[in-house]
Amino acid sequence: MLLLFIVVTIVMTLTMALAWAVQRGLNNGGWTDVFWTFGTGITCGAAALVPGGLPPGAAWRHVLVAAMVLLWAARLGFYVARRVASSPEDVRYATMRKEAGAAFQSQMFRLLIVQGPVTGLLAIAILFAARQPAPGFRLWDLLGVLILAAAIAGEDLADRQMKRFKKDPANHGKVCDAGLWARSRHPNYLFEFLGWFAYPVIGITAANPWSLLSLLAPLLMFVVLRYATGVPPLEAAMLRSKGDAYRRYQEKAGAIFPRFKGF
Repeated sequence: MLLLFIVVTIVMTLTMALAWAVQRGLNNGGWTDVFWTFGTGITCGAAALVPGGLPPGAAWRHVLVAAMVLLWAARLGFYVARRVASSPEDVRYATMRKEAGAAFQSQMFRLLIVQGPVTGLLAIAILFAARQPAPGFRLWDLLGVLILAAAIAGEDLADRQMKRFKKDPANHGKVCDAGLWARSRHPNYLFEFLGWFAYPVIGITAANPWSLLSLLAPLLMFVVLRYATGVPPLEAAMLRSKGDAYRRYQEKAGAIFPRFKGF
């Protein structure tokens, strides 16, 4: 498993280096998100399929976990790719480009290159899930599948609600506070974070205390989304563009977890 972690980390580090070169050539930082999503899905899915390990686990579970990862990557990756191809540069990267000036590309490279090790850490949960030693299908396997399915469905719903809101000319310049966005400022991030619990649910076993490392995946995803590349740069840009309207929205809705003030 250590070897697979190293391989995933190296492959994804090279993938993100390529992503940096592509976004530089296309002058659009949003393409890096496409590279990360598809790269993570393919490398982690392939790692899940590798036989062997201690214990190796059931062959069908290797396939199940790989399919889960690839389904997640396909849904999110194609959504992000369509958005990047048809819209101006993501506000996070556009703001970073404006503020960094000539240092933008060097900052982007540092931001992207660390995403290789991040994927390596996420892969730990996937590898433990694929190598869960129980030979038969268990309630925990079903629960893991249902968690991921619900997370994908929830994130897709949030994305469609935002897209529908933006398409309505009457909402031009307004803050989206409809549907799932009424109580959470980033419901898509909420479901993305929750989806990574699917693998610890499948992979953690009392027979192997090391499997608790699987919990690093949802924890790491939450930290990245809430305190690093997700909420902070996006909200800073929204405050600049929406001003007091977004400040009022911040008082009404939670950053990631829903806020039910007044209910």
